[in-house]
Amino acid sequence: MTDRRIVVLAGGLTHEREVSLRSGSRVAEALRRQGHEVHVRDVGAELLPWLRTNKPDAAVITLHGGRGENGAVQSVVGMMGIPYLGTPASNCRLAWDKATAKTLIDRAGYHTPSWITLSHDTFRDLGAAGMIELVVGSLGIPLVVKPHQGGSALGVGVVRTPEQLPEVLVGAFAYGSVVIVEQYIAGTEIAVSVVDGDAGPIALPAVEIEYPGDIFDYEARYTAGLTTYYTPARLSEVSATAAAELAVAAHMTLGLRDLSRTDAIVDADGTVHFLEVNVSPGLTETSMMPMAIAEAGEDLGVLYSRLIETAIRRCK
Repeated sequence: MTDRRIVVLAGGLTHEREVSLRSGSRVAEALRRQGHEVHVRDVGAELLPWLRTNKPDAAVITLHGGRGENGAVQSVVGMMGIPYLGTPASNCRLAWDKATAKTLIDRAGYHTPSWITLSHDTFRDLGAAGMIELVVGSLGIPLVVKPHQGGSALGVGVVRTPEQLPEVLVGAFAYGSVVIVEQYIAGTEIAVSVVDGDAGPIALPAVEIEYPGDIFDYEARYTAGLTTYYTPARLSEVSATAAAELAVAAHMTLGLRDLSRTDAIVDADGTVHFLEVNVSPGLTETSMMPMAIAEAGEDLGVLYSRLIETAIRRCK
């Protein structure tokens, strides 16, 4: 591999800015150890002039939240002719919209919790009481409510009684005008990272997540010591194989590229249920992808260097 001039895009004006900065810093240090010249740049008015002047060999996008995962930044970097590691802009949008991703995975024949999408306008216009009765009658209790776009479990809540639904909906609507309400699946939460290789996408060892409380929320994700991780996940061979197959299928079905992370739940019967997929997985000290990379015997800097070379070859 050749030493490259790499720009790592991190930060951005989203709720996940601090996480993105931590991810960007970690991958930048890993790439520097491989001999690359690495610049970490925030996304703002100074970015485009800097890119035009410095002409990096490739970009690594570690932005989290809308601007980094909905394809917007990918489109801009692509228009500038800069090779970038990760999924094409149009396919980022498929993964970013949780309802779209769930629909495509469901059509592909994989399990995902039953769900409905609900807009703030519908909830307001048709009346809270009637909508609560309809939702609970359709999906039952307990439920999970989440913004239909977003990451780091921001705005996600569990509903165990019908009376809790309005408050949890308000929390989710704070992060967007459309939410997903889905059946709550009790079980073991896992994250399965996928990396493209010469022979196609490969699932890395699943990471099992044991967290306090009802959900794997922002605090549990990014507070060191609060959550316990098991790599590889403590699954039966059958469930581990099914989880790997699901993650690879999600990667391919949604047209993802280079790397992704699928979040899933394994129920008491060993069935694996798709929750969502991430095109810009976190790389912090508590993030699951670096754990999976290490368990697979890989080095973060070496792996990203290889993927950068692949991105550069794509643009020739």
